[in-house]
Amino acid sequence: MSDGEERMTPSADNFSLTKDGNDNLPRSSIVPHTAALSRQHTPAQGDTEDLLFAADYDPSKDRREDEERRARNAAALDGVRQEIGQRDQDLIAVDDATEHEDEVVEDDEDEDEDDLDDMFAIATKKPKVKTKRAAKPSLPLRTTITADTAADSEGYYQIILGEALDGGRYQVFSSVGKGIFSGVVKARVMKDDTEGGNPAMPREVAIKIIRAQETMYKAGLKEVQILNKLMQADPDDKRHLVRLERTFEHRGHLCLVFESLSMNLREVIKRFGKDVGLNLRAVRAYAHQLFLGLSHMKKCNIMHADIKPDNILVNEHKTVLKICDLGSASDITENEITPYLVSRFYRAPEIILGLPYDAAIDIWSIGCTLYELYTGKILFPGRTNNQMLLHMMELKGRFNAKMLKKARFGEQHFDDTGNFVSVEADRITGKDITRKVFISKPSRDLRARLMPASGAKMKDDELKLIISFIDLLDKCLALDPARRMTPKEALMHPFVRG
Repeated sequence: MSDGEERMTPSADNFSLTKDGNDNLPRSSIVPHTAALSRQHTPAQGDTEDLLFAADYDPSKDRREDEERRARNAAALDGVRQEIGQRDQDLIAVDDATEHEDEVVEDDEDEDEDDLDDMFAIATKKPKVKTKRAAKPSLPLRTTITADTAADSEGYYQIILGEALDGGRYQVFSSVGKGIFSGVVKARVMKDDTEGGNPAMPREVAIKIIRAQETMYKAGLKEVQILNKLMQADPDDKRHLVRLERTFEHRGHLCLVFESLSMNLREVIKRFGKDVGLNLRAVRAYAHQLFLGLSHMKKCNIMHADIKPDNILVNEHKTVLKICDLGSASDITENEITPYLVSRFYRAPEIILGLPYDAAIDIWSIGCTLYELYTGKILFPGRTNNQMLLHMMELKGRFNAKMLKKARFGEQHFDDTGNFVSVEADRITGKDITRKVFISKPSRDLRARLMPASGAKMKDDELKLIISFIDLLDKCLALDPARRMTPKEALMHPFVRG
């Protein structure tokens, strides 16, 4: 390893997760930042209530909400497509009636005046030449559920404790939970053909059981392909990415077998830093390992696209972490524009705005994660993409005009003059209302959030470390991805290098 990559893994003896006391806690751990800082504009409704503790966060709930929004948007788009298809069929019928079914007919300039007021006019605007194509129907999701499957109505495998999997090789002893793509169980290896395997003392593995749906099955195969690529480039297992042991199929479900680790960082925060966060030196050790993992993925042309504390596992001593759950990962060149990639609180601005993106989205997610580890609080607790953008600008200032000009979804959040259109719930009716917000410079500040409370005593080296940490976060959270820190630069940063 080079370029700041080589450093000893902390030992359990000298590794502390808890903070020494409340004396040197960051200000955001003592008072809500929304109450402590003044605004340049009228506070949005809910600003004094947006403090969200990391230990209380349920990532699956947010993913479900985003999936529902995605489904509603897709349904609306399908409606538009059906409308276009019906219009095309009506035009064909008119042509048939006038015996010009094979002719290309030019539009009459005044023919479609009504379309000028159509809310979907941009999407349905026709060229001067009409083509006679029927709209393609959207295909329903097919499942791979068989008569032998044990899936529920959503395709999740119905787990039975004590069940034998893969011909008796594994025995399930606990259910870890489930996400959008799969459920995860812990199992004992009853038939171990690995080197040094001891049948008398069965080791444990984690098995990811993919939902029995065709799209999920294909996503699972893609995850396997990506994991194998990353492991082949890291034969000595030094890059802090979870190891895939093997795969098999069980009753219509693709199953991925992983090394077993202790808990994820969400659970670490709950147990060792609930509401106040973790020791900064522990955060520093974790940051180094995370950037090693990100550096390795970037070298392999892979972006994770869902980094958050829930997808980072630690060993039994909590000294070593590994990035897991690459179900959303892809090649850096495969960047389909969608506003719902990555869990919302860790979602980079370029995703929300509809800009091309790359591995820089993972750097943003790590910045949000490191803040969360140290403070025990969510950095950007927006309930919608619109609120997320507002929180980002309050901390980092306005987006540059170049980004907004290229943003596919920019008009959903900004007016023609670049003012932000904030969508908020009315206090009385609960219905969405909009208000324009002009932000010229940040109204919140990372330094004010993270520096110790006034009067707190800190050693010079501790003060230097927290200032360095603030600088690292600031560079990870650059609104413009082109200005955001790279994994290599992060590994060379004073906070990480020490």
